[in-house]
Amino acid sequence: MFEILEHTADIGFRARGKTAAELFQNAALAMLTIAGDLSRVVPRQEYPLAAAGEDYESLLVNWLSEILYWTDGRRIAFGEFRISQIDPTRVSGVARGEPREPERHPARVIVKAVTYHQLKVVRTEEGWEAEVYLDI
Repeated sequence: MFEILEHTADIGFRARGKTAAELFQNAALAMLTIAGDLSRVVPRQEYPLAAAGEDYESLLVNWLSEILYWTDGRRIAFGEFRISQIDPTRVSGVARGEPREPERHPARVIVKAVTYHQLKVVRTEEGWEAEVYLDI
């Protein structure tokens, strides 16, 4: 699904999916796995999410930034994602999770931002692949 990539100042990941929707779902899970432990999240509620961009690269950055906003700004712990619509300029769907509780949802790493540094979203023979670096 994804692998963590080491970097001197940031941390990155490579995510894959058979479809663009699966790639964006897996990228969200990769970012949140870096930030915390998803195993204790109970997907009690659905939260609608959407983002726009000029291409798949900017769309992925904006999608992950929206998730980061909900995680840090709105204090929601996500454990599942389901994308209902995606094209090169728009993505929408729902995330399932619950309000964050510091005891049950401790942070591993504080992710400050999703960056464009070495950002890559490509279609492969197997489907889709992205490389993303996070400012921590």
